[in-house]
Amino acid sequence: MSVFTHLVVELGRLLEPVLAESATAAAIVLFTVLVRLALHPLSRAAFRGATPLAGCLPLLLQLPVFFLMYQAFSSGGELLSHRLFAAPLGSRWVDALGEGGPFGAQGLVFLALFGAIAVVAAWSAVRGRRSAAAAAAAAAAAAKKPAAGSGRAKQGSRAGAGAGGGSGARARAAAGGGGGGGAGARARAGAGHRAGAGAAALPELSAEQQEVMRKLGGVLPLLSFGTLITAAVVPLAAGLYLLTTTAWAVAERAWLEHRKARAAALAEAPGAERAVDGAARSSL
Repeated sequence: MSVFTHLVVELGRLLEPVLAESATAAAIVLFTVLVRLALHPLSRAAFRGATPLAGCLPLLLQLPVFFLMYQAFSSGGELLSHRLFAAPLGSRWVDALGEGGPFGAQGLVFLALFGAIAVVAAWSAVRGRRSAAAAAAAAAAAAKKPAAGSGRAKQGSRAGAGAGGGSGARARAAAGGGGGGGAGARARAGAGHRAGAGAAALPELSAEQQEVMRKLGGVLPLLSFGTLITAAVVPLAAGLYLLTTTAWAVAERAWLEHRKARAAALAEAPGAERAVDGAARSSL
């Protein structure tokens, strides 16, 4: 704990010329950002679904940090004398109510903290519901694709076989301009096989499982509001840590989803260009 306290104190001293009494509170936010930056590779692995353990490690590794934060501002120590505006960093919501009520000097600091946590929780809930709805829609669409994908694969295979099994005369006659048609047939055959294989690889969900996913998608995002309850019973410093790490987690998830969607769009664009180019060459 002494190492943690020393680090927060040193960060606070660096920020003190600018933030005065609130420098230690800013140091807590900066320390939380440094922790999340160190855990970012694990968060990326969890987003990609590399291993089941990857999704739990970022949360588990933050628990000791939160415990140190809680202990440092709960027991006696030099950090207890630091404040965020009018509220001591070691005070709780109950203490603020006894020092002037919810709209007193300390109470307003806690209300601002609760408001910021509520905004982040609402953002997380909205994004969670959208992701759950998109996943349910994708699963429902995947359940209808295998038959169509298999039909396209068979049709592509027949087209490729017809293109490759023609007589030698037709092959020689088409050597100049018909080669593009044979290549296009083989490309369509490969695309059909890939579509059928990709559709078959997707899990097929029953109607009951889709309904469970829909219900969970509506309930699980609301759990993010539980951070409000935690922030009301822990010291103000721990509440700042919760606000920072929760906001980071939601923003990080949104950024990773944006990068994934952009990569998918870029991956589809070159294929479309090649298809158009191949069609243009075959028409020459």
